[in-house]
Amino acid sequence: MNQILDTITKILQNKWIQSAIAIIIGVVIYNIIKAITARGEKRSKIKKVKGKTYLRLIRNIAKYIILTFVVLALLQIHGVNVGSMVAGLGLLGIILGFVVQDAFKDIIRGIDILSDNYFSVGDIVKYKDIEGKVVMVGLKTTKIEDIKTFNIVSIANRNIEQIEVVSEFLDIIIPLPYELPVEKAEKLIKEIFIKINIDERIKDKKYLGLNSLSESSLDYLIRITCNPKEKYQLRRDILSVIMKTLNKNNISVPYKQIDIHNK
Repeated sequence: MNQILDTITKILQNKWIQSAIAIIIGVVIYNIIKAITARGEKRSKIKKVKGKTYLRLIRNIAKYIILTFVVLALLQIHGVNVGSMVAGLGLLGIILGFVVQDAFKDIIRGIDILSDNYFSVGDIVKYKDIEGKVVMVGLKTTKIEDIKTFNIVSIANRNIEQIEVVSEFLDIIIPLPYELPVEKAEKLIKEIFIKINIDERIKDKKYLGLNSLSESSLDYLIRITCNPKEKYQLRRDILSVIMKTLNKNNISVPYKQIDIHNK
């Protein structure tokens, strides 16, 4: 019996065996966390998309933490004094800090996006000149799908201050001639509302009144509430209805004209 114990002790004292055990323990712990978070994604009572994002973030953080501990354990097993090495990083640590500071900013901002609810997967956001649907919120980057081109754009999470969540409001200007009395103009807008009322994409619509006195027209404003993803096509469709209604009522869209007088 003692002989068996001595043999097991000698085997466990082998550095390569210890290394293998450290790696196996790390893999097992990660797989347990992965299984728990995967189950949580299915059963989560949190808001579906946001809950999944939280759980994936936890899994990613766990992976990096476990990997760090395994690497440190392997170094310690093979004779590297990890404590002294960490304490003696000094200038190298400062240099590495500058090198990876953007990555740390991305990670911190990724956590901020979730905790402060800047936006979630499925939201329509605007970044610079791009409007798109958020398809992934990761630890370092957010991916959006451009609603015009369907291209996938990756944005570093440190740039979230430049990202705007697009509202459901779609404002459309209806330019009408000065000669058309306001009462008749508003009656015309009611007719337009009746025609677009059957469009299921429209959640709500409001006539906001006379918006501005332009050089060549009176500009009336209507506000449509809809899914932000459908704004572009819905605008085109509503403009088409507006033009057909104006043509039906023999009303021309005003435009700037230049009068030339010959002496």
